[in-house]
Amino acid sequence: MVLQSPELEMSTHLNAGRRAGFWAVITALLVALARKFLGGETMFVNRFRAPRGGELVLAPSLSGNIVQKKLDGQKRLFVQSGSYLASTGDIDAKVRFGGLRTLFGGEGLALLECTGTGELWINSYGSVLAIPINGAFTVDTGHIVAFEGNLDFRVKSVGGMKSLFLSGEGLVCEFQGSGTVYIQSRNLSSLVHWLSPLLPS
Repeated sequence: MVLQSPELEMSTHLNAGRRAGFWAVITALLVALARKFLGGETMFVNRFRAPRGGELVLAPSLSGNIVQKKLDGQKRLFVQSGSYLASTGDIDAKVRFGGLRTLFGGEGLALLECTGTGELWINSYGSVLAIPINGAFTVDTGHIVAFEGNLDFRVKSVGGMKSLFLSGEGLVCEFQGSGTVYIQSRNLSSLVHWLSPLLPS
């Protein structure tokens, strides 16, 4: 949060979506833990209400673009870990495992499956490019911001497991079908690898 009007009401909740029932508290805690350790998300989220109106300004941690998407209750949007910024209305975000290979690649371990009705804001590291797909498309997992849920996807290593560990190329995601993929111009893992040798030991 950058700033908020004084009339806004804020409350903090476990980052577990909307849950109900006897086991709601236990389930919410487990989901929040999964989102933190698998998806790289925070365990808690802030909810803002504006019964008397007001203004809220948000900004992502990294420099980059913010994209606004409207969900109508029919479509799903998969959002890369760390790219979810905010949402309004009745949008729920569930953690979805990206496949066993992502455990070794260090990128794209989990995705957030966003469904419901409302406005969704996602952020990137660098600029965002929306790419319409009709057929097959391959992109490095570190450049994925989000993609539409009607696309089939498969995470694989470039050139096999040997290349995954020795070449430094990491993982790619192969998409099939018709829909839109949102990619970012920069890769956070590449920045980390570039900075690591420069840091004092």
